[in-house]
Amino acid sequence: MAYRCATFGGGCFWCLEAVFQIVKGVISVEPGYAGGTCPNPSYQQVCTGTTGHAEVVQITFDDQEIDYSALLEIFFTVHDPTTLNRQGADVGSQYRSVIFYHDEEQRAQAEAMIARLQNHWSSPILTQVGPLPTFYPAESYHRNYYRRYPLQGYCQAVIAPKLAKLRHHLCERLVTDQHQAQPISILT
Repeated sequence: MAYRCATFGGGCFWCLEAVFQIVKGVISVEPGYAGGTCPNPSYQQVCTGTTGHAEVVQITFDDQEIDYSALLEIFFTVHDPTTLNRQGADVGSQYRSVIFYHDEEQRAQAEAMIARLQNHWSSPILTQVGPLPTFYPAESYHRNYYRRYPLQGYCQAVIAPKLAKLRHHLCERLVTDQHQAQPISILT
């Protein structure tokens, strides 16, 4: 097995976690914080926007099943890399578009992907690319958020459309339905 890691920030980490959890070859997705100045930040601290951290996900993947370039393609499919410090209604530097690379190969691939995709956007891509600083796992109540609360308002309004977009554009990269979070009907 050849497991590797990737670390991306593209808005709320609940969104990216839900997206990458259904991708073939992804072993695990852990929400957390990276890129800030204080050690071991809490969610409340990061939400102030004063720590410099971004909400990120750290993805462990099997590079025999999916490569880093494919993960980048998914990342750029499900968020808007042209907005500064925001994704939709989530506003603040903690929601910035960022790629923290783990090695020089990832740096080169990220920069090449941004250069290639720039022509597909009418505004400049503002995704930051930098070396991975310390990654701090988020509090346990953030893990598997969409899987636990698929009918919660934020999940329905923000995460579900990202998953639908992913299914529409890159369905061949997704695991089978039995692994996906299924909303539970409250009417039955």
